[in-house]
Amino acid sequence: MQTINIHEAKAKLSEYLNAVESGETVVICRRNVPVAEIVPIRQARKEPRPIGLGPYEEGYEISAGFFEPLPDELLKAFNGELPNPLMDSFAANSEQLKAAEPASEYRK
Repeated sequence: MQTINIHEAKAKLSEYLNAVESGETVVICRRNVPVAEIVPIRQARKEPRPIGLGPYEEGYEISAGFFEPLPDELLKAFNGELPNPLMDSFAANSEQLKAAEPASEYRK
């Protein structure tokens, strides 16, 4: 990692960009206080990312069914289109869920 001041960065920017291209980080300072960092940009993958947690050599296999569309019932559940069995029991007891408050007695 190189640390430089602004004046030096202006004068030798091409040099520092070459250093960054080779993988180095350059920190730019104003009065010896770091204010910016020039870092290399990550390059895009040249091959697609492998699917799964481990390399294929270790015996992981992906079945053909993995790429099949999901069943309609499961899609409806994910999209929230089916009733929620956990919350339905609360709807039946909604009176119990209300806060116990005395009736308001507003007088003029």
